[in-house]
Amino acid sequence: MSIEWQAARVVAIRTETPTAKTFRLALDAPTAHVAGQHYVVGLRAPDGYTASRSYSVASAPDGGTEFELTVERLDDGEVSTFLHDVVVPGDELEVRGPIGGWFTWDASTPAVLVGGGSGVVPLMAMLRLARAVGQSELVRLVVSVRTPADLYYADEIVGPEVTVVHTRAAPAGSSRPPGHLGAPDVAGALGELVAGSSGVTGYVCGSTGFADAASAAHGGRPAVGAHPGRAVRRDLVPGLARSSPGARVAGRSDRRVPERCGSMALGSVAERTARR
Repeated sequence: MSIEWQAARVVAIRTETPTAKTFRLALDAPTAHVAGQHYVVGLRAPDGYTASRSYSVASAPDGGTEFELTVERLDDGEVSTFLHDVVVPGDELEVRGPIGGWFTWDASTPAVLVGGGSGVVPLMAMLRLARAVGQSELVRLVVSVRTPADLYYADEIVGPEVTVVHTRAAPAGSSRPPGHLGAPDVAGALGELVAGSSGVTGYVCGSTGFADAASAAHGGRPAVGAHPGRAVRRDLVPGLARSSPGARVAGRSDRRVPERCGSMALGSVAERTARR
Protein backbone atom coordinates (compact mmCIF):
# COMPACT_ATOMS: atom_id res chain seq x y z
CA MET A 1 0.00 0.00 0.00
CA SER A 2 1.34 3.40 -0.97
CA ILE A 3 2.16 5.79 1.86
CA GLU A 4 1.03 9.31 1.04
CA TRP A 5 2.93 12.54 1.68
CA GLN A 6 1.46 14.77 4.38
CA ALA A 7 2.22 18.11 5.99
CA ALA A 8 4.05 18.22 9.33
CA ARG A 9 4.42 21.39 11.37
CA VAL A 10 7.69 21.98 13.22
CA VAL A 11 6.70 22.32 16.88
CA ALA A 12 10.14 22.56 18.49
CA ILE A 13 13.84 22.19 17.70
CA ARG A 14 16.36 20.95 20.26
CA THR A 15 20.15 20.85 19.96
CA GLU A 16 21.62 17.44 20.84
CA THR A 17 25.29 17.92 19.89
CA PRO A 18 27.25 20.50 17.88
CA THR A 19 26.21 18.63 14.72
CA ALA A 20 22.81 17.15 15.58
CA LYS A 21 19.35 18.59 16.24
CA THR A 22 16.03 16.99 17.11
CA PHE A 23 12.93 18.26 15.31
CA ARG A 24 9.55 17.69 16.92
CA LEU A 25 6.88 17.50 14.24
CA ALA A 26 3.09 17.52 14.45
CA LEU A 27 0.72 15.91 11.98
CA ASP A 28 -2.96 16.74 11.51
CA ALA A 29 -4.03 13.28 12.70
CA PRO A 30 -2.42 10.49 14.71
CA THR A 31 -0.17 8.20 12.68
CA ALA A 32 1.04 5.21 14.68
CA HIS A 33 4.67 4.21 14.34
CA VAL A 34 6.73 1.36 15.76
CA ALA A 35 10.08 1.95 17.44
CA GLY A 36 12.76 1.55 14.77
CA GLN A 37 10.80 3.02 11.85
CA HIS A 38 11.65 6.16 9.89
CA TYR A 39 10.07 8.99 7.91
CA VAL A 40 11.11 10.50 4.61
CA VAL A 41 11.35 14.29 4.70
CA GLY A 42 10.66 15.87 1.34
CA LEU A 43 11.49 19.41 0.24
CA ARG A 44 10.28 21.22 -2.84
CA ALA A 45 11.60 24.40 -4.47
CA PRO A 46 9.31 26.91 -6.19
CA ASP A 47 10.51 25.65 -9.58
CA GLY A 48 9.51 22.08 -8.70
CA TYR A 49 13.03 21.01 -7.83
CA THR A 50 12.83 18.31 -5.10
CA ALA A 51 14.95 16.39 -2.60
CA SER A 52 14.20 13.85 0.08
CA ARG A 53 16.03 12.20 2.94
CA SER A 54 15.12 9.41 5.39
CA TYR A 55 15.39 10.07 9.13
CA SER A 56 14.75 7.61 11.96
CA VAL A 57 12.09 8.36 14.54
CA ALA A 58 13.68 9.08 17.92
CA SER A 59 10.51 9.26 20.00
CA ALA A 60 8.62 6.33 21.46
CA PRO A 61 5.20 5.47 20.04
CA ASP A 62 2.47 7.17 22.08
CA GLY A 63 -0.55 7.21 19.78
CA GLY A 64 -0.42 10.99 19.37
CA THR A 65 0.07 13.33 16.44
CA GLU A 66 3.64 14.36 17.30
CA PHE A 67 6.95 12.59 16.78
CA GLU A 68 10.65 13.45 16.77
CA LEU A 69 13.36 13.09 14.14
CA THR A 70 17.03 13.64 14.98
CA VAL A 71 19.10 14.99 12.10
CA GLU A 72 22.88 15.06 11.80
CA ARG A 73 24.15 18.10 9.89
CA LEU A 74 26.35 17.12 6.94
CA ASP A 75 28.46 19.96 5.56
CA ASP A 76 27.75 18.86 1.98
CA GLY A 77 24.15 17.89 2.66
CA GLU A 78 21.52 20.21 1.27
CA VAL A 79 18.63 18.67 3.21
CA SER A 80 20.37 18.45 6.57
CA THR A 81 21.90 21.92 6.24
CA PHE A 82 18.51 23.35 5.29
CA LEU A 83 16.87 21.74 8.32
CA HIS A 84 19.65 22.92 10.63
CA ASP A 85 20.25 26.40 9.25
CA VAL A 86 16.89 27.50 7.86
CA VAL A 87 13.94 25.70 9.44
CA VAL A 88 12.40 27.25 12.57
CA PRO A 89 9.41 26.32 14.75
CA GLY A 90 6.21 27.06 12.90
CA ASP A 91 7.56 26.03 9.50
CA GLU A 92 5.93 23.19 7.61
CA LEU A 93 7.68 20.18 6.10
CA GLU A 94 6.42 17.41 3.88
CA VAL A 95 6.84 13.89 5.28
CA ARG A 96 6.00 10.35 4.28
CA GLY A 97 5.82 7.48 6.72
CA PRO A 98 6.21 5.74 9.02
CA ILE A 99 8.24 3.28 6.96
CA GLY A 100 10.07 0.05 7.82
CA GLY A 101 8.99 -3.30 9.18
CA TRP A 102 12.08 -5.41 9.90
CA PHE A 103 14.16 -3.17 12.14
CA THR A 104 11.46 -2.69 14.78
CA TRP A 105 10.85 -3.60 18.42
CA ASP A 106 7.60 -3.63 20.40
CA ALA A 107 8.97 -4.05 23.96
CA SER A 108 7.68 -7.60 24.26
CA THR A 109 10.98 -9.52 24.00
CA PRO A 110 14.55 -8.98 25.31
CA ALA A 111 16.82 -6.89 23.10
CA VAL A 112 20.44 -5.74 23.08
CA LEU A 113 20.85 -2.48 21.16
CA VAL A 114 24.24 -1.38 19.81
CA GLY A 115 24.56 2.01 18.11
CA GLY A 116 27.38 4.13 16.79
CA GLY A 117 27.08 7.91 16.46
CA SER A 118 23.82 8.85 14.74
CA GLY A 119 22.93 5.15 14.61
CA VAL A 120 21.64 5.52 18.15
CA VAL A 121 18.54 7.38 16.95
CA PRO A 122 16.18 4.44 16.22
CA LEU A 123 17.60 2.63 19.25
CA MET A 124 16.67 5.62 21.41
CA ALA A 125 13.07 5.16 20.32
CA MET A 126 13.30 1.58 21.57
CA LEU A 127 14.87 2.62 24.88
CA ARG A 128 12.24 5.32 25.41
CA LEU A 129 9.50 2.79 24.67
CA ALA A 130 10.90 0.33 27.20
CA ARG A 131 11.04 3.01 29.86
CA ALA A 132 7.57 4.34 29.03
CA VAL A 133 5.86 0.96 29.37
CA GLY A 134 7.87 -0.18 32.41
CA GLN A 135 9.89 -2.82 30.55
CA SER A 136 13.41 -1.49 31.06
CA GLU A 137 14.54 -4.91 32.22
CA LEU A 138 14.05 -6.18 28.65
CA VAL A 139 16.54 -3.84 27.00
CA ARG A 140 20.24 -3.01 27.17
CA LEU A 141 21.82 -0.30 25.03
CA VAL A 142 25.51 0.04 24.20
CA VAL A 143 26.29 3.29 22.40
CA SER A 144 29.67 4.22 20.91
CA VAL A 145 30.68 7.89 20.58
CA ARG A 146 33.96 9.67 19.95
CA THR A 147 33.78 12.08 22.89
CA PRO A 148 31.28 13.02 25.61
CA ALA A 149 30.23 16.03 23.51
CA ASP A 150 29.12 13.66 20.72
CA LEU A 151 26.58 11.76 22.83
CA TYR A 152 23.02 12.25 21.62
CA TYR A 153 20.31 12.72 24.27
CA ALA A 154 22.96 13.19 26.95
CA ASP A 155 20.50 14.54 29.53
CA GLU A 156 18.23 11.53 29.15
CA ILE A 157 20.01 8.49 27.79
CA VAL A 158 22.16 7.59 30.81
CA GLY A 159 20.66 4.93 33.05
CA PRO A 160 21.08 1.37 34.32
CA GLU A 161 20.17 0.00 30.87
CA VAL A 162 22.87 1.96 29.05
CA THR A 163 26.62 1.61 28.53
CA VAL A 164 28.45 4.46 26.77
CA VAL A 165 31.73 3.62 25.02
CA HIS A 166 34.03 6.55 24.21
CA THR A 167 36.46 5.89 21.37
CA ARG A 168 38.66 9.03 21.43
CA ALA A 169 38.19 10.86 24.73
CA ALA A 170 36.50 9.59 27.87
CA PRO A 171 35.08 11.76 30.65
CA ALA A 172 37.09 12.26 33.81
CA GLY A 173 36.78 9.34 36.18
CA SER A 174 35.71 6.88 33.51
CA SER A 175 36.62 3.29 34.35
CA ARG A 176 37.10 2.47 30.67
CA PRO A 177 39.89 4.14 28.67
CA PRO A 178 39.08 5.43 25.18
CA GLY A 179 38.99 2.73 22.52
CA HIS A 180 36.88 1.09 19.89
CA LEU A 181 33.85 -1.00 20.77
CA GLY A 182 34.74 -4.62 21.47
CA ALA A 183 33.23 -7.89 22.58
CA PRO A 184 33.70 -7.13 26.32
CA ASP A 185 31.56 -4.00 25.93
CA VAL A 186 28.66 -6.02 24.57
CA ALA A 187 29.17 -9.11 26.72
CA GLY A 188 28.07 -7.46 29.95
CA ALA A 189 24.84 -6.14 28.44
CA LEU A 190 24.07 -9.43 26.75
CA GLY A 191 24.87 -11.40 29.88
CA GLU A 192 22.39 -9.42 31.96
CA LEU A 193 19.56 -10.32 29.58
CA VAL A 194 20.53 -13.89 28.73
CA ALA A 195 20.68 -14.78 32.44
CA GLY A 196 16.89 -15.22 32.74
CA SER A 197 15.66 -14.69 29.22
CA SER A 198 15.28 -16.51 25.96
CA GLY A 199 14.89 -15.17 22.46
CA VAL A 200 17.21 -12.19 22.85
CA THR A 201 17.47 -10.12 19.66
CA GLY A 202 20.42 -7.90 18.83
CA TYR A 203 19.86 -4.60 17.01
CA VAL A 204 22.84 -2.85 15.43
CA CYS A 205 22.84 0.54 13.71
CA GLY A 206 25.72 2.68 12.49
CA SER A 207 28.25 3.02 9.70
CA THR A 208 29.09 -0.03 7.62
CA GLY A 209 32.34 -0.69 9.49
CA PHE A 210 30.73 -0.11 12.85
CA ALA A 211 27.80 -2.43 12.06
CA ASP A 212 30.12 -5.24 11.06
CA ALA A 213 32.34 -4.77 14.12
CA ALA A 214 29.39 -4.51 16.49
CA SER A 215 27.78 -7.62 15.04
CA ALA A 216 31.04 -9.50 15.52
CA ALA A 217 31.11 -8.26 19.12
CA HIS A 218 27.68 -9.85 19.53
CA GLY A 219 29.34 -13.14 18.69
CA GLY A 220 27.87 -13.70 15.24
CA ARG A 221 28.06 -12.79 11.60
CA PRO A 222 27.37 -9.22 10.56
CA ALA A 223 23.75 -8.50 11.38
CA VAL A 224 23.08 -7.12 7.95
CA GLY A 225 25.39 -9.21 5.80
CA ALA A 226 26.23 -7.36 2.61
CA HIS A 227 23.06 -5.32 2.47
CA PRO A 228 22.72 -1.74 3.70
CA GLY A 229 19.97 -1.48 6.27
CA ARG A 230 19.59 2.15 5.32
CA ALA A 231 21.05 3.81 2.25
CA VAL A 232 21.70 7.25 3.62
CA ARG A 233 21.34 10.11 1.22
CA ARG A 234 23.97 12.82 1.29
CA ASP A 235 22.81 15.79 -0.70
CA LEU A 236 25.37 17.66 -2.70
CA VAL A 237 23.93 21.05 -3.62
CA PRO A 238 23.94 23.42 -0.63
CA GLY A 239 22.74 26.97 -0.22
CA LEU A 240 18.97 26.95 -0.63
CA ALA A 241 17.43 30.36 -0.10
CA ARG A 242 15.02 30.71 2.79
CA SER A 243 11.37 30.98 1.90
CA SER A 244 8.49 32.12 4.04
CA PRO A 245 7.39 29.83 6.91
CA GLY A 246 5.25 27.02 5.65
CA ALA A 247 6.84 26.83 2.22
CA ARG A 248 8.39 23.59 1.05
CA VAL A 249 11.75 24.21 -0.51
CA ALA A 250 14.63 22.04 -1.52
CA GLY A 251 17.42 21.28 -3.89
CA ARG A 252 19.00 18.28 -5.47
CA SER A 253 20.16 14.94 -4.12
CA ASP A 254 22.24 12.89 -3.83
CA ARG A 255 25.18 10.66 -3.06
CA ARG A 256 24.55 7.39 -1.27
CA VAL A 257 26.66 6.49 1.73
CA PRO A 258 26.17 3.02 3.25
CA GLU A 259 24.81 3.01 6.78
CA ARG A 260 23.49 -0.20 8.19
CA CYS A 261 20.74 -1.10 10.61
CA GLY A 262 20.00 -4.77 11.17
CA SER A 263 18.89 -7.29 13.75
CA MET A 264 19.73 -10.88 14.57
CA ALA A 265 18.62 -13.54 17.02
CA LEU A 266 21.54 -13.91 19.39
CA GLY A 267 22.90 -17.35 20.06
CA SER A 268 21.48 -19.00 16.95
CA VAL A 269 22.48 -15.96 14.90
CA ALA A 270 19.34 -16.34 12.76
CA GLU A 271 19.36 -13.07 10.89
CA ARG A 272 16.64 -10.67 9.97
CA THR A 273 18.06 -8.03 7.71
CA ALA A 274 16.66 -4.52 7.62
CA ARG A 275 16.66 -3.02 4.17
CA ARG A 276 14.91 0.32 4.35
